[in-house]
Amino acid sequence: MFEHSRRNLAHWFALSMGGILFAFAGVGYCLSVEEQLRVFDDEVFSQSKAFAAKTEYSFYQSQWQNQRSQQSSLENGASLNGGLVYARWYNSKKQLVQFIGSSGDKQLMTEPGFHTLQTALNSDYPTQTTWVRQVTLPVLSDKELIGYFQTAVPMNSLRNSLNQARLFLTLGVPVTFGVIGITGWFLGGLAMRPSLRAYKQLQRFTADASHELRAPVATVLSNAQVALMPPEDLSEQRLRLQNIAETAKSMSTLINNLLFLSRHNGSLTDTILKPVDLCEILKSLSEDFAAQAPAQNLNFNARFPEQPVMLEADANLLKQAVINLLTNAFKYTPAGGKVELLLFTQSHWAVIQVKDDGIGIPAADLPHIFDRFYRVDTVRSRQTGGFGLGLAIAQQIVQGYNGQITVKSTVGQGSIFQINLPLKV
Repeated sequence: MFEHSRRNLAHWFALSMGGILFAFAGVGYCLSVEEQLRVFDDEVFSQSKAFAAKTEYSFYQSQWQNQRSQQSSLENGASLNGGLVYARWYNSKKQLVQFIGSSGDKQLMTEPGFHTLQTALNSDYPTQTTWVRQVTLPVLSDKELIGYFQTAVPMNSLRNSLNQARLFLTLGVPVTFGVIGITGWFLGGLAMRPSLRAYKQLQRFTADASHELRAPVATVLSNAQVALMPPEDLSEQRLRLQNIAETAKSMSTLINNLLFLSRHNGSLTDTILKPVDLCEILKSLSEDFAAQAPAQNLNFNARFPEQPVMLEADANLLKQAVINLLTNAFKYTPAGGKVELLLFTQSHWAVIQVKDDGIGIPAADLPHIFDRFYRVDTVRSRQTGGFGLGLAIAQQIVQGYNGQITVKSTVGQGSIFQINLPLKV
């Protein structure tokens, strides 16, 4: 599903950006053609005027005739934009009176101005043609029209320049379009990342919830069905209702833990980070667990530094992480055992240690104990009401503050859980 959505995003991104690219390339090419043609025409016009100025006009036999001084030098040395194709002089009646190169029509048929046409390079080889830019200029003397001057120059340089531009666009536009497609695919992946993460969280939450809720729901259903039967013993009916209530409480705890894991997946936002004194947080916790220890016949000790240990964190979340570690220590330490809560600083870290001399964790299980729903002793976890989420929640909280949580354990000797949190700078 997400690959399909990513392809759609990349497809539409490439189409939209490609359309803009083709539009800009087309407009840019047209503007380039106009600009180069304008520069070319300006040069042709200025050189045509200079060439025409080398010619003197005099009135002879009632018509204007072209008297060319130094004709041979004009014919051999004149060049316009890479070489003169032809030059023609017409009188006021548009009749041809003089020319260099091809003579063309005897009567001037074109209007003054610029024209692009294809003409033969040599009258002896009419099949050899080239594109030329022709300009026709009226010749005035004292504001009186005395004739026309027409010349043409080859457009080879302009056409070569435009051919290079077209080649660049022909190669560059598809390559750029391909880069746009790759970029769209990459950006589509980035855009889909939050959705993919949210989808995976939802999928994982659904799988975890369905897996763990199936058994308690079955328990509630069976107890409720028995309780609805005509009671033979009121105490048995009361026991069924108590089982339903305890199972419902267990389900509520499970749902709250799953919601916590789903909501706080990833780094914690800066909006909930506040300066907190870790000593004060752990002291309040130690008082609560010190009161619980005698009921379980456990020895509980806590040691904290005298000076404050300041962090940028959320007090409730940190408290929850340590509570989960202490709860596990109390569950899996036999009567007469010892549990310790230690806090100290090490370099730029605040270090929290929860030690116990309980049953310990086998080496094969150590890499997995922070996984969700992982239980070292499934039977005992069920009896103590554990779902295998406490350590996963503690790890997620610690990692959310860019901290680390580690464990060392030996079977039959106990475990040491350690949390490293960066101190406030």
